[in-house]
Amino acid sequence: MIRLYYYPGFISLVPHILLEEIGAPYQLIFVNLSGGAHKGPDHLRLNPNGLIPVLVQDDLVLYESAAICLHLVDTHPGCELAPAIGTGERAHFYKWLLWSSSTLQPALSMYLHPHKWANDPAMFPELRTCAEQKVYGLFDLLDGALEAHGGPWLLGDAYSAVDACALTLCRWSRGMPRPGASWPHVGPYLNRILARPAVQRALQQEHLQEPWL
Repeated sequence: MIRLYYYPGFISLVPHILLEEIGAPYQLIFVNLSGGAHKGPDHLRLNPNGLIPVLVQDDLVLYESAAICLHLVDTHPGCELAPAIGTGERAHFYKWLLWSSSTLQPALSMYLHPHKWANDPAMFPELRTCAEQKVYGLFDLLDGALEAHGGPWLLGDAYSAVDACALTLCRWSRGMPRPGASWPHVGPYLNRILARPAVQRALQQEHLQEPWL
């Protein structure tokens, strides 16, 4: 059975949603980040970076959320959570998955956790201001992409793993002066994702309270 090490609402929510979409048996294992469990020897043996998520399946121990997502979609092709390999649509799938993990996620992290990016508290306000503007520019880009193709999902007509990424990261902005859901095309898009039964189950299993956006 797959084991997913997670913390509620963190980036581990993405593979959690995918596991619910796939319908494969799995076990959720809570990692108490506030208690420092992610820095303990047991967790560091799984992920030497001291982060979540981690997926364990038989002899496979896998960290990095994007890698876990790719593994899940590749090992469950019948669930159609990614376009066919070798197609242009698959290339755009890779683009948005990596954009989410390497561009949007760090910008949101800098806004939410400036202490992870600088030691001097006097730097925190400037970091947050810069990160806020960066995030808003990225939401402009996301909104423009949705407007350009007019489809219900980020890749157009087909729901995929990148939609779970977008929802999870846009949730992180809900306390910002302009949350992602306030963009004209992003807001309805996020609500379409929220309406999916698998997404609802994952949110409820992690005991995440409304408002979700």
